[in-house]
Amino acid sequence: MITKEQLKIKPGKLFIGGKWVDSVSGKTFSTINPATEEVITTVAEGDKEDINLAVAAARKAFEDGPWRKTDARDRGKILLKIMELVEKNKEELARLETLDNGKPISETTAADLPLIVDCLLYYAGWADKIHGETIPVRGEFLNYTIREPVGVVGQIIPWNFPLLMAVWKIAPAIACGNTMV
Repeated sequence: MITKEQLKIKPGKLFIGGKWVDSVSGKTFSTINPATEEVITTVAEGDKEDINLAVAAARKAFEDGPWRKTDARDRGKILLKIMELVEKNKEELARLETLDNGKPISETTAADLPLIVDCLLYYAGWADKIHGETIPVRGEFLNYTIREPVGVVGQIIPWNFPLLMAVWKIAPAIACGNTMV
């Protein structure tokens, strides 16, 4: 059986503005191993104030930071680096995912983690292929499209496949140059 001691799990904080922080309210909630009902760790409980801070930080990063103008090839390389880290740490990630949501580790290692790697590879490949088009029109007119980052992307991650669903949402946002909450 996988135990929290094997994984050296620390209490979870919110990642806002490039820093790990407690929630504004100071509230936390316990994440429970569904197989044993043992508390795995506590996690900062974000609320409206925390979301507003996160959106403001993501908006500032998008408007004032280098991310939105980061070369698309570099965004693809970042996704490849994340993919390499997932592959390097796949055993620990599988144990953590299994401990947190109770699914069999065989499912996590055979399905979830390979799909995470595939998703990161897929969007890394798309990062420098998202571009506009020139569309032929009649007369002396020019019609074209420009594809550019839209800004802050809000994401909600479900409980049943948290790592996989997070990557399914984060990877395309990164590939396109958006910031996210």
